[in-house]
Amino acid sequence: MALPDAAAPDSAGQELAARAIRLLAVREHSVQELRRKLRRTRTPDSADDAAIEAVLEDLQRDGLLSEERFVEAFVRSRLGRGQGPAKIRAGLMERGVARELVDDALDQLDQDRDFWRDRARTAQARRFGGAPPADRADWAKRARFLSARGFGPDVIYRTLGEQPV
Repeated sequence: MALPDAAAPDSAGQELAARAIRLLAVREHSVQELRRKLRRTRTPDSADDAAIEAVLEDLQRDGLLSEERFVEAFVRSRLGRGQGPAKIRAGLMERGVARELVDDALDQLDQDRDFWRDRARTAQARRFGGAPPADRADWAKRARFLSARGFGPDVIYRTLGEQPV
């Protein structure tokens, strides 16, 4: 990776680039996450915002920092945790990912009509076992659980069925 011209003579720019690469070696980051982490670790005499932006641009140009890869890794991780679309969307937006990328990633998953219902069914079975809700209180408890995981009301009703009387 080539260092920006402004950062080449001083070691602060090189340190920023090295720190960014170490962070990316651990896991994918969004541009906003990496920017925040680089700003947090700098010292007053180290690089300024322009140097940070130059490092981020170089990383993106060289393919080391990619919002698309971050979105894929994030979605895969959150699906493994049993999270639903609302919680995944909120997590991506919180990390500064563009709305278009978030929409595209979730739209790909929505192509299968039963995808989210199957995920909700798996999450609630992991938590509550395979038996259907015993009564209204149990149904409500499961519904709150799924809602907190980011599943919408339509998915919850399709997963749990009608409330027991």
